Amino acid sequence: MKRSALVAACLLSAALLVSLPAAPQARKLAPPQQEDRRIKAEVNLVSVIASVLDKNGRRVTDLPKEAFEVHEEGVKQQVEVFEAETQQPLDLALLIDSSLSTLKELAFEKEAAARFIRQTVRPGDRLAVFEVSDVVTQLSEFSANVARLEESVRRIEGGGGAPLYDAIVLGSQALEKRPLGRRRVLVLVTDGGETTSRAKFDDARRAALAAGTMLYTILINPVKSEGGRNTAGEHALITITEVTGGSMYFPRDVAALNDIFDRMDRELRTQYRLGYYPTPRPPQSAAATFRRIEVKVISSDAADRAADRYTIHHRKGYFTPGEM
Repeated sequence: MKRSALVAACLLSAALLVSLPAAPQARKLAPPQQEDRRIKAEVNLVSVIASVLDKNGRRVTDLPKEAFEVHEEGVKQQVEVFEAETQQPLDLALLIDSSLSTLKELAFEKEAAARFIRQTVRPGDRLAVFEVSDVVTQLSEFSANVARLEESVRRIEGGGGAPLYDAIVLGSQALEKRPLGRRRVLVLVTDGGETTSRAKFDDARRAALAAGTMLYTILINPVKSEGGRNTAGEHALITITEVTGGSMYFPRDVAALNDIFDRMDRELRTQYRLGYYPTPRPPQSAAATFRRIEVKVISSDAADRAADRYTIHHRKGYFTPGEM
């Protein structure tokens, strides 16, 4: 009997030893499942950044969630995320046109851009510098090192052509590789003289929309008469800027650049963020499809025609996942 009891005890101990690792293993598997759910929710959420201006062009920063309506493909959406002054960090691609037509003002443009970097890049933000000349060259990685970014701007030398569409495509692609949960912004300083791009207008428009970037264009016109300007390039940039939810700036002269950069910085710091889960969900497709977005400011007062009082800058849509 004693021997039988000893054998039984040994078998029980062995069984307990074999069963012990199971519990820790189950605990290790739980966090990735939770992470997968979080990532899925983040991907499904459509986030729209909106800037609201009054009829005098001044920023409106005190609107509540109830003042907004968001529509996708004409269907009103339930706003699940609302930030009256979004704290999402910025990823900025600063594109400086240094083609022959801009050389006269290039020195001032570089100093104004360096000042913009000092003023705009805050903890958590990242900025990269691109030169737009015969080719588009990325002069710095996305960085918060202000001194290094300023040095990159001052290395711009200038050249011949102005591949502006290529710059928008490459800048958008660089921003698209950045982490989720950050605002993506292209800042283009140019005279609008598109000349040598391999990409076409629609390539640039689609690339910016697919990456979820906002294009801010500063259009400097050393030639004031339309007869001497590339107005087709200007109109193309206006269209892309509007559809991405950015803003156009038309400085009177290059000396006004500092004021323009100040206005841009203030707009980026006073933007609303609206998030929703699309209802109904977009149909699954092998090809990417474009979904139209409209943001409205409404008023409970019937006599207050809010649509006439405000101008809203926001991206006009997004592409669903699929082959572009």
